[in-house]
Amino acid sequence: MPPKPKQSYKCAECGNVTARWFGRCPECQAWGTIEEAGGSSPALRTVTAGAVTAPARRMREVDIDAARARPTGVAELDRVLGGGLVPGSVTLLAGEPGVGKSTLLLEVARRYAEGTGTALIVTGEESASQVRLRAERTGAVVDDLYLAAETDLAALVGHVDTVSPGLLVVDSVQTLASPAVEGSAGGVTQVRAVAAALIAVAKERGIATIIVGHVTKDGSIAGPRLLEHLVDVVLHFEGERHSTLRLVRAVKNRFGAADEVGCFEMVDDGIRGLPDPSGLFITAREKPVPGTCITIAVEGRRPIPVEVQALVTDSTLASPRRSVSGLDSARVAMSIAVLSRRPRPVRAASAEGAAQRGFSDHDIFAATVGGVKVVEPAADLAVALALGSAYRDKALPPDLIAIGEVSLSGDIRPVTGLSRRLAEAARLGFKRAIVPPDSGKAPRGIQTYAARDIKGAMEAAGLDR
Repeated sequence: MPPKPKQSYKCAECGNVTARWFGRCPECQAWGTIEEAGGSSPALRTVTAGAVTAPARRMREVDIDAARARPTGVAELDRVLGGGLVPGSVTLLAGEPGVGKSTLLLEVARRYAEGTGTALIVTGEESASQVRLRAERTGAVVDDLYLAAETDLAALVGHVDTVSPGLLVVDSVQTLASPAVEGSAGGVTQVRAVAAALIAVAKERGIATIIVGHVTKDGSIAGPRLLEHLVDVVLHFEGERHSTLRLVRAVKNRFGAADEVGCFEMVDDGIRGLPDPSGLFITAREKPVPGTCITIAVEGRRPIPVEVQALVTDSTLASPRRSVSGLDSARVAMSIAVLSRRPRPVRAASAEGAAQRGFSDHDIFAATVGGVKVVEPAADLAVALALGSAYRDKALPPDLIAIGEVSLSGDIRPVTGLSRRLAEAARLGFKRAIVPPDSGKAPRGIQTYAARDIKGAMEAAGLDR
């Protein structure tokens, strides 16, 4: 009797093979990805040549018209995609529950059906009636927009055969299941099989396909990592539940830049693009208020004005509070430490006790306006000036912006894309900017003050008096 082949197990995420089953892969640390791989691997065999699907051609003879992007009608999404959707491409859109993914894609499908061709939405998250109610509210009830509620992959392909759409929206890949594959919907095996089938359908029939994906608790896309490698474009839809601002970021894009950002605003009747989102991030006031400073952040390639606010109050607690919203808490803490030492923020020449204590006996609150998140070092100088302004209870000039990274030694370091930031500031009407040294020529309409350290920046902002 021949010996029984040894059983092996393989990780669906990284391909690591083990002799026994684990709940967590010992190689990539992914949970629930270990699957039975069968007996010992068969011996390698020589592969014989087979029939080709199409003969190889010279590069210059390949037609590129079929791969040109078609605008979706949603300008902010087209900016991120690199011009629009390419026929036969597969786009993965991921985001937190309730952020507005379905609303955005309903708007994309409506614009496509009105201008380009037929669109089909297949939903497994909601019933057809629920989607129709949203379509009534957003004005997306048009003739060439079709809707089906399915969770079976074979039924989805049947709808594609019947409708022959130019755009297919699948919401979401975790709700679909193939009867030919074992496992429940949303599992690693099912997600991999469903994604591969959808990609094959899209490529064979030239259908622009958008797949909605869930995210895990840490914000990464749920399912096997292979899913992100298979698709052509990976987009992240971000936003806070209590803010109307939404951002679409390109993580991967085979047809354009992978560092673009699109801005949207959630409104009562759906979602709309924001070609100029400065109104959401800057507060309009009749006169300046202490503790505020404007900076220009860069999201991808896009300069965005951001208002940084700080509040410094006397504390009665043994450990004063430090609360941060929309900013990197570690960099805010570093700015507080730098201000406490170089130089110490003194309210008046006679306030020697305050000079010695710095911020140690004060509650500090720092935040951005409009729900935007800024984590880049270029906002350090604006944070430091906002803190100094709040401590001194002295407002900064309303036409002043601050751009620069603050080091632990108190020096102001250069940042990337400074020319684009200054050009955006000049367009918005700002007249003065505190920038790092050797920043080059400023655009017309704005005057720059080169500050070598935080002390020089405080003097340029008028906080030394």
